[in-house]
Amino acid sequence: MDFISITKVLLDETVGALPEVAETASAISGNVIAYIGAALCAILAGCGSALGVMAAGKAAAGVASEKPDLFGKLLVLQALPGTQGIYGFLTAILVLIQFNGLGSDAAALTVTQGWQLFFAAVPMAIVGLTSGIAQGKAAVAAIHMTGKQPDASGKGITMTALVETYAILALLISILLIRGVAVG
Repeated sequence: MDFISITKVLLDETVGALPEVAETASAISGNVIAYIGAALCAILAGCGSALGVMAAGKAAAGVASEKPDLFGKLLVLQALPGTQGIYGFLTAILVLIQFNGLGSDAAALTVTQGWQLFFAAVPMAIVGLTSGIAQGKAAVAAIHMTGKQPDASGKGITMTALVETYAILALLISILLIRGVAVG
């Protein structure tokens, strides 16, 4: 069989399956879509924070092994990338609160409302993942700087905290989008 024949067979099989796919897609409720959006937000932002804190922790352990008196300063720098996970968790909770998804009497969301809540969580999910990792890298550099110049730890905290700005902006956008979804 040549490439065109294989492609034709695949297209025929795919088009034949479309009604079945459409039927399955319509069976997914708006609530399920919103729950998935909330979960992805918490998971992705949490992963970004975990990776950032891990990278900073590895660097801090190396510096602290040589200069244990810097532990307090290093701990602050290691903790900074952890905030994105908190913001992702907060965003997920706000999505669930918007339709009472934490209780037994959750509102029955339309598919459109479910997608609106899903996409309202996306800014925090994506920025939480990427900025958590980026903030971890900034924290690693600040930790190395603190190891060489302990009096410069405040500057390192400032440099690391600047990455936080974008996570806060994403959190604000997600909150505004969540609050804009009319449920009820």
